Amino acid sequence: MLGEWTTTLRFVTYLAPSIPEAFHRALAAHLSRALGVGAALEVDARRSGPQPGDDPFSRGQADVGFMCAPCYLELRGHARPPVELLAAPVYADPRNRGRAVYFSEVVVGRDADFADFADAAARGRWTYNDSGSLSGYHSVLRAARAAGVDREVFADAVHAGSHLRALQVVAGGDADAAAIDANVLALLPAAYAGALDALRVLATLGPHPVQPAVVRADLPPDLKARLRELLLGLADDPQGRDLLAPYGVERFVPVDDSDYACLESSGPLK
Repeated sequence: MLGEWTTTLRFVTYLAPSIPEAFHRALAAHLSRALGVGAALEVDARRSGPQPGDDPFSRGQADVGFMCAPCYLELRGHARPPVELLAAPVYADPRNRGRAVYFSEVVVGRDADFADFADAAARGRWTYNDSGSLSGYHSVLRAARAAGVDREVFADAVHAGSHLRALQVVAGGDADAAAIDANVLALLPAAYAGALDALRVLATLGPHPVQPAVVRADLPPDLKARLRELLLGLADDPQGRDLLAPYGVERFVPVDDSDYACLESSGPLK
């Protein structure tokens, strides 16, 4: 029985505050309730995934996590990977076309004179949420390389700590550009909406493979299967749909490493 091994499922999200903490808290409550166990959610806002060499999954201190793809790939690169993929959300952005992907919107000041992304990458001072982020960091490096920009884009960048703060940094004139997760813009809290008045979208990057839900690899196989089943079934249940809808999520879908292989095939994550 599932209850024989634990009384509490331990969740951790690395995506708040940019992706609302309330979303992952609701998911944790739903999954634990369905399994008849308690739930504990830790919010680690330092990076979009575990700090290198210091992850709670390897220590047996977290069971389910929500993180950005580059950080998942870091963990998967361990000799004994401490996590496995569970599922991934499909957001309601029509550009996603039902896929577990998302986009980055490159924002600049409304009066900025950059002609396009390459121009901003070559001349602008950037800000970014954190170095584990695909949408805010790695996608910019890859796009700059593809555009032939001969410059270290983030050499003099402002480390904002979140997409929300990065918006404010650009709006306040302390940086020229940032790449923002499009879902963050769609879910933008009212307190940050005023920053948009000072900004415009210069370019769109993507699609990128979306941030996955992962599970600790050494959990019992039946528990991992049940967690996956519950996530995939959310959209088939009225209560599940009510949980997802406020956060712009249509459903969760199966994913495997092939969905994230594009990140490795396009060059090393640095």
